[in-house]
Amino acid sequence: MAAYAQQQLNGLVSNMYREGFLDEQFQQIRALDEGGSPDFLVEVMGLFCTDAERILNELSSLLNQPDVDYKKVDAYVHQLKGSSASVGAQSVKLACMLVRESCDKSDREGCLQALNLAKQRFYELSKRLKIMIQVAFPRVIYLLIFRLICYKSLSSIS
Repeated sequence: MAAYAQQQLNGLVSNMYREGFLDEQFQQIRALDEGGSPDFLVEVMGLFCTDAERILNELSSLLNQPDVDYKKVDAYVHQLKGSSASVGAQSVKLACMLVRESCDKSDREGCLQALNLAKQRFYELSKRLKIMIQVAFPRVIYLLIFRLICYKSLSSIS
């Protein structure tokens, strides 16, 4: 990676640490990426974002039911908290802890407020990760675009 891009990447990551979006677990994943496949970090964070968005949508649906199943809500929040901790998404993990506290009290309004915070933290983190990936891995972006173009081309043939 070019020196300027590396410097820019380090600045982005430092800001995310300083602002509480990431913790040391993210650095461990980043270290694994540097030692092996250059696309590892992109893949791990992409899977996290896809899964987290699915869970957040499921939680919204559950909390908008007339009779909230708090055990189900807790199970989904536990899953999101665990995956957040696994990738170093500290801000999302901490927001999940707030949802669980409200869930333990069967407090729908508290759950909804904490869930909104979790969503805000997730979408801000996701936005920053996309920027980081564009800076660090421009080759990956081009590969993804190439695959998308090829996929669309093949789909139009069928």
